Amino acid sequence: EVQLVESGGGSVQAGGSLRLSCKASGMTFYDSDVGWYRQAPGNECELVSSITTDGKPYYKESVKGRFTVSHDNARNTVYLQMNSLKPEDTGVYYCVVPRVMQLRGRDCWNWGQGTQVTVSS
Repeated sequence: EVQLVESGGGSVQAGGSLRLSCKASGMTFYDSDVGWYRQAPGNECELVSSITTDGKPYYKESVKGRFTVSHDNARNTVYLQMNSLKPEDTGVYYCVVPRVMQLRGRDCWNWGQGTQVTVSS
């Protein structure tokens, strides 16, 4: 069974930084695209960033230039470096791979426990 475990969230002031980690068991990231989603309070899950197997990144317009996604295949971990954080970045962050989304649906709270990011002004 594939399990994804997110970590690295926390509470920071605007302008601060956090690095989120997504570690997988039951699979390797080497052969899978990975996405980072965010669920802000009262909002639906939205794609914030993703990375393909060959390292091609995608960023939501509002995080371009501030967030960086990367993977460390040796550690089977995907990271999301978040700099210059803003209050609107607040939410629960989830990582996902296609097979998990296929099995558990598109509601991000069903993918794993997520990690809470809170940015205060």
